[in-house]
Amino acid sequence: MKCFILLLLSISLHAASAAMHSLRYVYTATSGMPDFPEFVTVGLVNGEPISYYDSIIRRETPRQDWMKEAVDPDYWNRNTQTSIGDEQTFKANIDVAKQRFNQTGGVHVYQNMYGCEWDDEAGVTEGFDQYGYDGEDFLAFDLKTLKWIAPTPQAVITKLKWDNNMAQIQQDKHYLTQTCIEWLKKYLDYGKSTLMRTVPPSVSLLQKTPSSPVTCHATGFYPSGVMVSWQKDGQDHHEDVEYGETLQNDDGTFQKSSHLTVTPEEWKNNKYQCVVQVTGVKEDFIKVLTESEIKTNWGNTNIASDVGSNSSHNTAPKE
Repeated sequence: MKCFILLLLSISLHAASAAMHSLRYVYTATSGMPDFPEFVTVGLVNGEPISYYDSIIRRETPRQDWMKEAVDPDYWNRNTQTSIGDEQTFKANIDVAKQRFNQTGGVHVYQNMYGCEWDDEAGVTEGFDQYGYDGEDFLAFDLKTLKWIAPTPQAVITKLKWDNNMAQIQQDKHYLTQTCIEWLKKYLDYGKSTLMRTVPPSVSLLQKTPSSPVTCHATGFYPSGVMVSWQKDGQDHHEDVEYGETLQNDDGTFQKSSHLTVTPEEWKNNKYQCVVQVTGVKEDFIKVLTESEIKTNWGNTNIASDVGSNSSHNTAPKE
């Protein structure tokens, strides 16, 4: 299990394919960070934030227009009360964690991420409930065994306590396998014009100097599932290729780059091309590496790349 990290306000946990959809809630409690809310919750559907609460505003608020329009005011009132209760629980839990690790001052972070995934083609569902402390895994619920996994000794006390609470375990199982899936499907229907859309990418070949790697940059696409790969003479090419992360643009679309290190002599004597494939878009987008296709700032001493950058258990589950 890979640990989830702080600053999840800009989290991008997107489905890998158009068939896979997800509903996640991320709770973050902090200690020793005066300029950051002590408690924050974010709800996300397919990686898109739909709801937000923090200990300063103390109000559950929509993060999508379609969410605001789809649900009644009582929805936000109910989830506000839930988050207020969770805020108190998480503030207490971070104090308990600090005691377990023999810590007093300093910056500390306690997190919970729970939710579900649904493959609308295969019909397969999956639920998850994970806790982290100071950037490391702390606890995780195993739906197959209905037991909690404690990767660190400090979490064993909590694991044993939660494993013996069968009523809570059955409640968690029902939420992760049924209630969560039902709400995920509702949210997908509410926001289908946004969440189910497909937008093709704009693809460019970029290079800072003649000796720099050639960057294939795809941007403006949706959903986030994408492959940016290189071919040499019609065959997949992986040598001297570096793949960048998928980043979110300010307008909700995505961008991704792949960097190829190759000499001008090599690409002029062979056919190199970048192939971009976006989930849900049948067409492949291909750029052949030729001198006329490369966008560059050669001769500019103040070179700027065109490639953009990303401009406790006791938790009551959200609706």
